[in-house]
Amino acid sequence: MSHLTIRPARTDEYDEIGRVWMESWVSTGLAEASNFLLANLRARVRREIEDGWSLFVADADGAIAAMLALHLPKLYLDQLFVAPAYQGRSLGRQLLAFTRTQMPDEIVLRCVRENEKAWRWYEREGFVFETEVVNPATGFIMKCYRWKRQRTAG
Repeated sequence: MSHLTIRPARTDEYDEIGRVWMESWVSTGLAEASNFLLANLRARVRREIEDGWSLFVADADGAIAAMLALHLPKLYLDQLFVAPAYQGRSLGRQLLAFTRTQMPDEIVLRCVRENEKAWRWYEREGFVFETEVVNPATGFIMKCYRWKRQRTAG
């Protein structure tokens, strides 16, 4: 893979981040690409930034390979999406390692129940299933997970 840098997103990248988000979401088979979906995700990026997101990108020599949205005060990993062209290259694992530097003691997240590939990956990465809830905005059933740093006996 080309040189990769995880860095804060710039405002001039928000539309491209929305496109990467849509393409990655569509790659799960749970949605179809559309101008409507793209417009909604682009608007959501801006709205979520205003509501407290810390938004990062994986920059592969100037191309946005992935997006990572964290809500640090809530210890919440909100979105982690890798562009289809960059999937299968351990980029998700790198983003998760970066997330653990930002929230070193505890991370919570939700994952669409039908996105089995994603939630099984989070389980392999040490996240523990807690409950299921319905996302009122989408109607999707969400699996809720938590990861806590393991403390060594001292």
